[in-house]
Amino acid sequence: MFSVITDDILDNAYKGNISKEEAIILMEANPFELFSLADDLRSRAVGDDVTYVVNRNIYLTNMCSGTCGFCAFKTEKGYVLSIEDVLEEVGKAHDSGAIEVCVQGGYIPQLTMDYYAELFDSIRSDYPSMNIHALSPMEVFYAANRDNMTLDEAFTILVDSGVGTLTGTSAEILVDRVRKIICPTKLTAGEWADTIEASHNAGLRTNSTMMYGHVETIEERLDHIFTIRDIQQRTGGFTELIPMPFMPYNNKIGEEMIRSGKFMTTGIDDLQIHAISRIILHKHVDNIQAAWVKLGKKLAQVALSCGANDLGGTLIEDQITLASGGTNGEYTPANELKWMIQETGRTPKLRNALYEAV
Repeated sequence: MFSVITDDILDNAYKGNISKEEAIILMEANPFELFSLADDLRSRAVGDDVTYVVNRNIYLTNMCSGTCGFCAFKTEKGYVLSIEDVLEEVGKAHDSGAIEVCVQGGYIPQLTMDYYAELFDSIRSDYPSMNIHALSPMEVFYAANRDNMTLDEAFTILVDSGVGTLTGTSAEILVDRVRKIICPTKLTAGEWADTIEASHNAGLRTNSTMMYGHVETIEERLDHIFTIRDIQQRTGGFTELIPMPFMPYNNKIGEEMIRSGKFMTTGIDDLQIHAISRIILHKHVDNIQAAWVKLGKKLAQVALSCGANDLGGTLIEDQITLASGGTNGEYTPANELKWMIQETGRTPKLRNALYEAV
């Protein structure tokens, strides 16, 4: 196969100025040339360290007002954790050595800004060293609207109550054509961007996510990554991008795909997305995560040679992935993550949500 990667494309890639047209060309290149370019950019951006975090997921509820066709976690009659219940779970995380709790759930009327403020203030009071990585843009957007406040007011409350970082989830694919199919009652691509920017402006940095491999096109995947780059150029508030392949089991969108003869993404698809993410975001977002819980541990290791430099967290209790048919487990001990990294010839580094060494 002849290379389509010209000197001009390479020059723009190293400068951090790759265009969408050039990105499309790169997606048509020999995948291993793409992987090699991404790996070189990774080395130049962050060196040979591979980071990970010891964290625990806490699900405030398994109920949601949304109608997302990809969700296998939501139930009509479920639970809402009390503050005491949450503190008990945070205590377990603390005792197991976690430095971060990821507190999330659905968006329902019971979860008000007052509930969030009291909850996070209680966590901060009892466990002041624990980073609170909390809520999705959709959860904040919904609660702020329910409580008749602006996004700026909502984020001021969250910062004052102890939230350290916001999650960059509920992004899926940031193209409204796609969102109208897979999550029609969720915030639009523009509303997601506005909410994220309000978070960054309030001093709350976020990661960013991308759920690919369902109804979107290759160009729409690229549009998503370029949207992340555009926001980052305005705010500088993203810590990382986490590309996540869609899990097509136990949900409406996945069932429709399977009936039509389409299943999950291939390993090459997954590695290409991680590589092109590194190339598009070079000099803008330094960190690309290979989410082992989505990719599987072995493919996540390979992704570390295709542009990724982070394996994510220990993820005690990743119930959402399991509900969607994920088969890679819901917990990996820190020592195993370290071993996985060392076996690739790279250096493991424990980090916090801001990518600061711990």
